[in-house]
Amino acid sequence: MLTAAKGDSRRLETVLESIQKNIHSSSHIFKLAQDAFKIATLMDTLPDITLLKVSLELGLQVMRITLSTLNWRRREMVRWLVTCATEVGVYALDSIMQSWFTLFTPTEATSIVATTVMSNSTIVRLHLDCHQQENLASSARTLALQCAMKDPQNCALSALTLCEKDHIAFETAYQIVLDAAATGMSYTQLFTIARYMEHRGYPMRAYKLATLAMAHLNLSYNQDTHPAINDVLWACALSHSLGKNELAAVIPLVVKSVKCATVLSDILRRCTLTTPGMVSALHSRRNSGKLMSLDKAPLRQLLDATIGAYINTTHSRLTHISPRHYSEFIEFLGKARETFMMAHDGHIQFTQFIDNLKQIYKGKKKLMMLVRERFG
Repeated sequence: MLTAAKGDSRRLETVLESIQKNIHSSSHIFKLAQDAFKIATLMDTLPDITLLKVSLELGLQVMRITLSTLNWRRREMVRWLVTCATEVGVYALDSIMQSWFTLFTPTEATSIVATTVMSNSTIVRLHLDCHQQENLASSARTLALQCAMKDPQNCALSALTLCEKDHIAFETAYQIVLDAAATGMSYTQLFTIARYMEHRGYPMRAYKLATLAMAHLNLSYNQDTHPAINDVLWACALSHSLGKNELAAVIPLVVKSVKCATVLSDILRRCTLTTPGMVSALHSRRNSGKLMSLDKAPLRQLLDATIGAYINTTHSRLTHISPRHYSEFIEFLGKARETFMMAHDGHIQFTQFIDNLKQIYKGKKKLMMLVRERFG
């Protein structure tokens, strides 16, 4: 019927109404929409615009039907609809972006619709002039910002990427992230956006987002292989590169969020190897090039927290230790000693710590004999 009515807009309208009224299966309607699209674009000449519009209308109906129901072909359907709208013309693309919330989820709207609309292939396909390009890009950015507000967890990064070339839109997207950081976003999402900001050349914004991410993080004593460790090390390295003030502000957050001794000692060593503010030192003379002292803030707080974490972890490990873990435990104490020795009275502290262990856990004779052999 669609093939027979091709070129006759009144007949096509009748067939379209009949399909919309009588067919309720989204997969059947989608198949018809695809078939109508193929017939409309079959010839080498210009496509049949009336049949293309019917194809688009059917596609829009499929989007509305499957928006709130799970459909394994949903992504394919969304991509196809954008392709169909592109063939119909720029006004069709603009129209689906204006009414995106009735057709797409926020994630679909940003990651598929807006991204495809702003791609070079779409601009070339539509033969747009600069003015039309800007209007279409503006609609896509507006859509991206609306999606980021509705679902910041899944859309904020896409919105920032789509808004890169427009200063006001980019600032708006960044503000949406900041507003959502306290309640609506996880540390993983915030660290991802923070790294993106550093990549874009905004180290202070990356630092701000990294500190917000830290507030959501909680690494316990035994989580020494947690996936967030790399993000924590990166955040500390970034803070260190920005300067002493930034490092001083991030260390209390690290101490509060991270209870894992090996991670804290890794951060501590990295902070003592180089002078803070090497990035800012390139641009100013305020940095004297001195290494930071472990006896003063902020590193003193980090050193104390690391020693405390080693002590707590040691007691936690000793409550459920089996002989097969003895050698690993002795190695762990060896690492603890290295950290203790970074403090000016570390030798005394470590000796007291070992004496305490020998007293409290004297029942574990074999283990305490190994402790004596290694540490006296």
